[in-house]
Amino acid sequence: MMDSADMESGSYHDRLRTFPNMRAKPYTPLVFRILLGINVRVLFLLLLLSFGAIFYMGAKTSPIIVLVISICILSFFVAIYLMKWVLAKDEGPPEMVQVIADAIRDGAEGFIRTQYGTISKMAMLLALVILCIYLFRSTTPQQEASGVGRTTTAYITVASFLLGALCSGFAGYVGMWVSVRANVRVSSAARRSSREALQIATRAGGLSALIVVGMAVIGIAVLYATFYVWLGVDTPGSMKVTDLPLLLVGYGFGASFVALFAQLGGGIYTKAADVGADLVGKVEQGIPEDDPRNPAVIADLVGDNVGDCAARGADLFESIAAEIISAMILGGTMAQRCKIEDPSGFILFPLVVHSFDLVVSSVGIFSIRGTRESGVLSPIEDPMAILQKGYSVTIVLAVLAFGLSTRWLLYVEQAPSAWFNFALCGLIGIITAYIFVWITKYYTDYKHEPVRTLALSSSTGHGTNIIAGVSLGLESTGLPVLVISAAIVSAYWLGQTAGLIDETGNPTGGLFGTAVATMGMLSTAAYILTMDMFGPIADNAGGIVEMSQQPESVREITDVLDAVGNTTKATTKGFAIGSAALASFLLFSAYMDEVSSFSREPFKQVDIAIPEVFVGGLLGAMLIFVFSAWACAAVGRTAQEVVNEVRRQFIERPGIMDYKEKPDYARCVAIVASASLREMIKPGALAIISPIVVGFAFRILGYYTGQPLLGAKVVAAFLMFATVSGILMALFLNTAGGAWDNAKKYIETGALGGKGSDAHKAAITGDTVGDPFKDTAGPSLHVLIKMLSTITLVMAPIFL
Repeated sequence: MMDSADMESGSYHDRLRTFPNMRAKPYTPLVFRILLGINVRVLFLLLLLSFGAIFYMGAKTSPIIVLVISICILSFFVAIYLMKWVLAKDEGPPEMVQVIADAIRDGAEGFIRTQYGTISKMAMLLALVILCIYLFRSTTPQQEASGVGRTTTAYITVASFLLGALCSGFAGYVGMWVSVRANVRVSSAARRSSREALQIATRAGGLSALIVVGMAVIGIAVLYATFYVWLGVDTPGSMKVTDLPLLLVGYGFGASFVALFAQLGGGIYTKAADVGADLVGKVEQGIPEDDPRNPAVIADLVGDNVGDCAARGADLFESIAAEIISAMILGGTMAQRCKIEDPSGFILFPLVVHSFDLVVSSVGIFSIRGTRESGVLSPIEDPMAILQKGYSVTIVLAVLAFGLSTRWLLYVEQAPSAWFNFALCGLIGIITAYIFVWITKYYTDYKHEPVRTLALSSSTGHGTNIIAGVSLGLESTGLPVLVISAAIVSAYWLGQTAGLIDETGNPTGGLFGTAVATMGMLSTAAYILTMDMFGPIADNAGGIVEMSQQPESVREITDVLDAVGNTTKATTKGFAIGSAALASFLLFSAYMDEVSSFSREPFKQVDIAIPEVFVGGLLGAMLIFVFSAWACAAVGRTAQEVVNEVRRQFIERPGIMDYKEKPDYARCVAIVASASLREMIKPGALAIISPIVVGFAFRILGYYTGQPLLGAKVVAAFLMFATVSGILMALFLNTAGGAWDNAKKYIETGALGGKGSDAHKAAITGDTVGDPFKDTAGPSLHVLIKMLSTITLVMAPIFL
């Protein structure tokens, strides 16, 4: 911490005044400025009219929609209560707030503002492209029969895309807004009680989780109700309700588009700053993590918020949106084939499941209570155990809610026991989620053997640490793949044997069974996101405690919370990739159905023995590797700029090390912000353009070689191989990165020589390699896998 000479030269707080106060003029987003400028009564009246219009459309559509919207609005009120509860907590002494927390807040809000400005311009450009494609595309027989022409479909798809993008962006902004206000309150609470700090971090995470999940559900519900009323669905001569979910695919694509760039930009920012700060500060200068003398420390702490909170909020938002839409499409298709009298239960089932998720996760969040005890965490007060108890409560309630939902909505006279089979599919999904969380925890928590073995390998040098980390990551793909495989096969089998048959007597419930399993897996998504948001908030709190030089006992509390946060972040990534795998399987099936309806030919299987189709698969697998390479390289290039800047400051301002000169924090923040915005474009553009170019090129080839559906078949293979490669690559990157990080944390607890030892330096190297793995390339792949599916659904007409 500080040597005796430093102590004699004056108190830390006197020295702190020599550090720059980066606080700029507070920024309020334009929307909030407009709302704040409106008279309270007028605003209340506008809200009342909006809610009235929403409930009117809901009532005209289905009572189920009214229930879903009501639960979402109630969850927003719970989120407002949590926000007031968190913001009512004290921010601690001035040295925590004025110099550090305010600078983090300004840096995060400034970056998000610029990043979303760039993303919005790209979204508008893509919306124009989609509009042009849809205005000149062919229509399906169902659309012709219902009188929904090209122009209407074009504007509906573009409106859905822009709304999905807007809601995804808002979800990310909320995640960041909460974390930059909760971090300093957790730091302050850690001075009094470990349990209080845990409770504030959890409730802050819960607040953003409820808003993210609520936004995803209410967005789709309102869009569905609007189209239902506007198009006069189910009236004579109009669209059937079973075809309506296909109009929502634009929403999923918009959400994926924003999430991909938010994850890429935020991931590059956070890891470039982290790597730069660690390499020069900890390895070269030998100063502690988050030391105020490190010029890159504020950029690192800002990165936690824009990379982990904002990006993960957008990521989970699009996961839920994509899964709901694909399940609605499959539910509608199955209901149509089985001639079910009222198909609305099968179509709206995903919305009901996720609205109940808001209820059960709220109970789980409130089950974590504070205590009056203060001091360091005892072995009994293990934060991971407390969070796991909350998760167990949530899972038990989710199982009950899921069973009731299936009996209510999926009971049909022609197959009275079908609902029970689907309830078992949901149970498979819930169990899969729990196993995924456990597997990731086993491979990334330093209480278990894999991470301890990795830490031990650090004692023999940097090279052995890297070899052990890579082998651990590769091995960690085994169990999750076996679990996903078992889940898909068993859910498909349960669906097939549910008793639902089509006109020809063939069972048709298999795909819907896997859809229900995916819903089961995501039925605790709000609590999972709460645990994920907990991580970066705890990490930031530890940084603020270190920078403001609080007593060692306070840092011990935040260190434990930070280590647990690393594990919860890793488990959430495992959960996200598992749900992405299942959701992509559904979206792939929806793509094949859409190609059938446009081409008016059956499209049920893809033959990879056809050379062009096999080449499409190879290109899909290649995309995953090139995308991952570009994402990691972007972090490397940006980190080099940070390293050079930090070294320059230490050389040109030697007084920084004994607190006599100011580090230029703002310079590092500016370098990382501009570089990450520049670097996110190339891998993002590759992901969006690749499937379109491949599909269109092979469509032209198919036209000249007499193979009419070649473009669609090649894209199907591209999707399949990219999904499989992406799942394995993401599992490897996430787990290896998380294990390296916690191996370093384990050594920092005093094992194998503790901080400053050779083993610690080797572990820092491993952590540096793992940073872009787990926080840039890995999480971006979750989004990429689902975005490839949604982009092919939206762009399917140009492949035919």
